[in-house]
Amino acid sequence: MVEILLLVGVAVAAFVGYNIGGATTGPAFGPAVGADVLSKAGAAALMSVFFFIGAGTLGQRVVTTLGEDLVTGASVFTLETSIIVLFFIGGALFVGNFAGVPASTSMTAVGSIAGLGIATNTLDWAVMGEIAIWWLVAPIIGFWVSGVVGRYFYSAIDRWVAIESTEGALFEFDRSGLIPKPVLGPNTTRRELTGGIVVIAIGCLMAFSSGTSNIANAIAPLVALDSVEMTPMILLGSAAVAVGAFTIARRTLDTLGNDITDLPLTAAIVVAVVSSGIVISLSAVGIPASFVIIATMSIVGLGWGRATRTVTVREGIKGEKEPTVSVGALTADEMPPIGEGDASDIPSASDLFNPGTSARVVLMQNVVPILSTVGALVTFTVLFTFVW
Repeated sequence: MVEILLLVGVAVAAFVGYNIGGATTGPAFGPAVGADVLSKAGAAALMSVFFFIGAGTLGQRVVTTLGEDLVTGASVFTLETSIIVLFFIGGALFVGNFAGVPASTSMTAVGSIAGLGIATNTLDWAVMGEIAIWWLVAPIIGFWVSGVVGRYFYSAIDRWVAIESTEGALFEFDRSGLIPKPVLGPNTTRRELTGGIVVIAIGCLMAFSSGTSNIANAIAPLVALDSVEMTPMILLGSAAVAVGAFTIARRTLDTLGNDITDLPLTAAIVVAVVSSGIVISLSAVGIPASFVIIATMSIVGLGWGRATRTVTVREGIKGEKEPTVSVGALTADEMPPIGEGDASDIPSASDLFNPGTSARVVLMQNVVPILSTVGALVTFTVLFTFVW
């Protein structure tokens, strides 16, 4: 019976990993796919490799936090409770993936485990509080860092990494020899090649950061059991993520790459670097971070930084000149020098975001973690009160 339950647990963990692959490939490689510098299959392959690297290194610390530190008491994580926790994580994420929305896997996983902890009175509120504080602080850091970049450095970065798209593929395969080898497309320019390499490299960084934070969401409840080793579970979880990246992730790649926003490629690169840096830093100290929330606030901060270029710090403090603050400023081709220009020339947010898709994304990003948390809490309360 124990062996059967363990197989069920492993299958559910793989299902969670599958949905993580679907939820995180879009944020990582959506800009590259949307800019036509990378195919969906190429994005899935790179996601699989760099997620595994992140999971096998810094990811182990987050596994320890969720599997050992968040709830106290050695008897809390049994095969039965681990399976139920993973079921609610995977089920909630599947709802988000079915809607084509990349929900926060970390918030979903922590919510499910916290539901178990509250129902059994074993939740370590100090650890939960530390995680919750960082969930509040990290997006604020992302906002301000991106705001500074938008105000002072965005134009220079844009000139450096801007991709000038040409007709045809960025790369092709020369099949004249025994082994096909990649070559530049017929119209690919050096600048286009450089920009393409940059945006792909940023996607790989994001995939690595996803591995550091999200592998725990799939395997931590099982690794908490003495009978399950961490390394084989990391291999299993990473393999499941790869399957999700090659299959269900196509929907989130479409949403992030084409539907939700006309986010300029330079802005996407800035947001990716800032968000990934914060997630990797938190993973290094064992804190599961929500990349989706941090990235959203980074986008807003970047737009705020660009929009406030029309006002100097002195004018802003004295209230002499009011800026029109809008993330639509990200779509502006050229922004004036600091303190110059008319705020009315800044595009509105509707020029950047698709309102219908944006509303769907915001709704599901809140619904998915709530489903996981409430579902686990109610289920474990009933089981421990009337059954166990």
